[in-house]
Amino acid sequence: MKLAPTSAPTPSAPAVRRPGLMKRVLRRPGGALSFGWLVLVTVATLAAPAVSAHGPLDQDLGQVLAGPSGHHLLGTDNLGRDLLSRLLYGGRSTLLAVAEALAVFLLIGVTSGLAAGFLRGWVDWLVTRTADLLFALPGIIIVLVVLSVFPGNLHAAMITFGVLGSPGITRVLRSQTLGIREELYVAAAQVAGLSRAGIMRRHILPRLASTVIVQSSLFAAVVVVIQSGLGFLGLGAQPPAPSWGGLVADASQNIDRAPWMLVPAGVPLVLTVMALAILGDAIRDAATENWSIPKLGAPERRAKSRTATVVFPRNGAVASAPTESGALLTVRDLSISIGGTPVVQGVSFQLDAGETLGLVGESGCGKSVTSLGILGLVPGGGEITGGQVLFNGVDLVGAPRALEHVRGTGIAYVSQEPMVALDPTFSVGKQLAEAVRRHHKSDRRAARARVTQLLEMVNIPDPAGVATRYPHQLSGGMAQRVAIALALAGDPELLIADEPTTALDVTVQAEILSLLRTLQERTGMAVLIVTHDWGVVADLCHRSVVMYAGQVVEQGEVEPMFDRPLHPYTVGLLGANPHLARHGEPLPTIPGTVPAPGDWPAGCRFAARCRLADETCGEGPVPLTVPAPDRLTRCVHHQQLLAEGSRA
Repeated sequence: MKLAPTSAPTPSAPAVRRPGLMKRVLRRPGGALSFGWLVLVTVATLAAPAVSAHGPLDQDLGQVLAGPSGHHLLGTDNLGRDLLSRLLYGGRSTLLAVAEALAVFLLIGVTSGLAAGFLRGWVDWLVTRTADLLFALPGIIIVLVVLSVFPGNLHAAMITFGVLGSPGITRVLRSQTLGIREELYVAAAQVAGLSRAGIMRRHILPRLASTVIVQSSLFAAVVVVIQSGLGFLGLGAQPPAPSWGGLVADASQNIDRAPWMLVPAGVPLVLTVMALAILGDAIRDAATENWSIPKLGAPERRAKSRTATVVFPRNGAVASAPTESGALLTVRDLSISIGGTPVVQGVSFQLDAGETLGLVGESGCGKSVTSLGILGLVPGGGEITGGQVLFNGVDLVGAPRALEHVRGTGIAYVSQEPMVALDPTFSVGKQLAEAVRRHHKSDRRAARARVTQLLEMVNIPDPAGVATRYPHQLSGGMAQRVAIALALAGDPELLIADEPTTALDVTVQAEILSLLRTLQERTGMAVLIVTHDWGVVADLCHRSVVMYAGQVVEQGEVEPMFDRPLHPYTVGLLGANPHLARHGEPLPTIPGTVPAPGDWPAGCRFAARCRLADETCGEGPVPLTVPAPDRLTRCVHHQQLLAEGSRA
């Protein structure tokens, strides 16, 4: 009997708001120190008259090449000029150079990268070819040529350098935009009638913000070096005007008489360049926290958060523990939190080899989070706070090495958005070959042969031709087939398919379902399919697990569940099945919506929407019960439903 243990749910924790990007950057020592130094340099240079008591050209001939003193905090140069004053006033030209070059860099790079990735066609061709041409030009030599035409004109030099540096960010943003433009929300914005400029500005550019900031900080570091180098060569600000490069040049000429001059001349320059580079790395790391693999709960924490399981005999109210012998996957009392708020509580089920299990429920019930939790990929920085995920007897929770070994080869995953699984910058063949070589350690020739075989397995016509295409050149159904082929590259024992037909038309849906059935028969793999479509469940699944508000509310074999559902939520879902709609009659619906994780009631979570609800439903947590052989339900009125089913 395939039944699962249950436990009383723990009280919901208050939601914790995730800190913004800047807060996450400042929490990192490198990011905080780098940001602090850059703010200090900027404020000090802009407020130079208030910080220094001397002007940059004021001379004190009695203190030539003097060291630090109370009158000259950083000493003087060979003409008795105050080094602190010249350092601060010279920083203004550096800041101006960075601002000019960065403005041109961003204006050209961001605009062209977005346009090339989103508009494609001749715009993409023109931008890409222009970027290739600019990459071929020797940047520093072009800048020197500009300075020879416009002697001492740093403005022209920095604008030129910004133009020559823009292809770098153009390429990066183009590749990212290619992927983002294929996402469903972009298509929805287009259908809603939004302009292309509005979509790029409001829907795509915010997704690229962290990348733009990182690229900007790294480019600014290069600009500081270039501007200082030009000043060192005498091609920047002309003497006696101060500049950081000029200070380094003066220090090098007087190194035998006043070696101290190298400290105020060189240290701020080096620290500024390092701060810009480190800040870029800190922003990159902070930005990737939202989509990186979350930290799984530690064993000690899981032990504390796990609630006791109460087990009664079969004639009692609470379900007994499952028989796990031979089970390929056993999920036992799995609990998951995101931002401190529980989103899945006490979910348990098991899946045998070669079996197909349907995970059913409305959006917001925790189906996708549960499926991702099996692979340790909880979204939104969440974590597993309790329970076990046993795959072939090995607990994957809190075991990163086991997860690394299992992903792709033991358990594969197909999402409802195939473009998420496909890198827009690589062809289909290269991505499949990479997965094949990763899992099977084969050479390039064998990998190419396996790629063709995988594409044939998923019924793709002209597999050799499709292998050369990029993801954006595929239709939705074709992309889903490629995503399935990618999942099969490691010969998995279990395939998790998360709403694999949601974004497809009816004809393609039927083809994908038929493909999954054929692949299962051919390979013998088990399938866990996440869906809200009872037609998919009836077509593919042996058993079904119904989830509501983070809990399992019913579980059993598909046919008895269709004939006699034993939870009001299952009754409502089946009644609202479009496949059973009658012509001329309104489709039945379930009133209300799924409660948000932070608003789960203490009693039955479906009570507010249930026709059978009474005061007993709110008295306390409702356990899973065994109302019939091989059936589980979380309803105090299951006997009434059982009687209604018998009369029907």
